[in-house]
Amino acid sequence: MSRPTPPASPSTPAAAVTLTPHLGTGGRCTLVGAGPGDPELLTIKALKAIQAATVLLVDDLVSDAIVAHAPPTARVVYVGKRGGCKSTPQAFIEKLMLMAVNEGENVVRLKGGDPFIFGRGGEEVEHLRAAGVQVEVINGITSGLAGLTSLGVPLTHREHAHGVVFVTGHAKPGDAGTDWRQLAATARDAKLTLVIYMGVSGAGTIEQELLTGLAAHTPVAIIQHASLPQQRHAITTLGALHATITREGLASPSVIVVGDVVRGVALASQDVPMARRAG
Repeated sequence: MSRPTPPASPSTPAAAVTLTPHLGTGGRCTLVGAGPGDPELLTIKALKAIQAATVLLVDDLVSDAIVAHAPPTARVVYVGKRGGCKSTPQAFIEKLMLMAVNEGENVVRLKGGDPFIFGRGGEEVEHLRAAGVQVEVINGITSGLAGLTSLGVPLTHREHAHGVVFVTGHAKPGDAGTDWRQLAATARDAKLTLVIYMGVSGAGTIEQELLTGLAAHTPVAIIQHASLPQQRHAITTLGALHATITREGLASPSVIVVGDVVRGVALASQDVPMARRAG
C-alpha cells in the first residue's frame, strides 16, 4: 500500500489516514469477530487471521490485549463507532477497506463481538463484494451470550425458555425501531429470552413498552463490559429496569437480558435476585 510517512506509533486514528487509490492484486479482506473483550475467548481461526494481517481496521470496543496479537509491522487504524460518541463514518471505513485490499494488503476488519450481530458486517461485506472483493467472515462470541454466561446462567433452559431473541435497542435515524409491545407479547406467549443490545440510553421507554406484555416481576440482568476485568452487573426486575440502571450507574457497553432464565443467577450465587452490583 502506498502509505504516508509512518507515525511514531503503528496505531493510527482513522482521521489521520491518507490512502492513494491504486488498483493492485493479491489483497484480501477478513471480517474477524473479536468477541466480548477477553482475548482468551478468541477463536483459533480469529487469532491466526489477526497474526497474519498487514492492516487492521479496529473497532472501538476491541481490547488492546487482542490488538496486541497483530504483527509489529502491521498498520493498525482505529475506526471507532460508539453510540453518543464521535464516530468514524461507515462510508469512510468501507472506503479504507477497499483501498487497502486494492493495494494488495491482507486486511483484517476487527470487530467487537460477532461481525454479523449488530456489527454492520453485512453492510461491509455487501460493499466489498459489489466491488468484486471476496470477503471471509470469522465469527466471534457475541456479548449477549458472554454476558449471561459469565454469571453462570444459560440464555435458554428448557424449564424457562424455548428460544432467545437478539434485538437492538438503538434504531438507525429515520427508523421507527423495535415494536417493543409486539415483542413483549411474543416473548410472553412463546417463552423467549430477550437479549437487548445498545438499550441503556432508551431503558425507560423499553421498560414501559415491555410492561404492556410482560409482568413487572419478570427478572432482568444488565451486564456491562461482559468478560472483561471491569465487568459489572445488576439483577433486578422489569418494573425496576430504568431505576436500577440509573442507581447503579451502568452505562454502555451493556447488554440487557429479560426473562425467567435470569432467575438462575440467584441459584448460581445462592443470593436473592434483587438489584445488586458487581464491581
